[in-house]
Amino acid sequence: MRYLSFRDLQAKLGGRGRTTIYRDVDLGRLPKPVKIGSRLYWNEADIDATLQQRSNA
Repeated sequence: MRYLSFRDLQAKLGGRGRTTIYRDVDLGRLPKPVKIGSRLYWNEADIDATLQQRSNA
């Protein structure tokens, strides 16, 4: 299992802004991050599954 930092997630989503990413999380368009230590990380498999579902819709 690989976790993405915010910068990794931002790069994977094509450079989306911080506000847009957190809005998508709040609206359920992106999975919620996991807190590890004092930082937030996203499960890469969950992000990939979400992006795949959106591209199939």
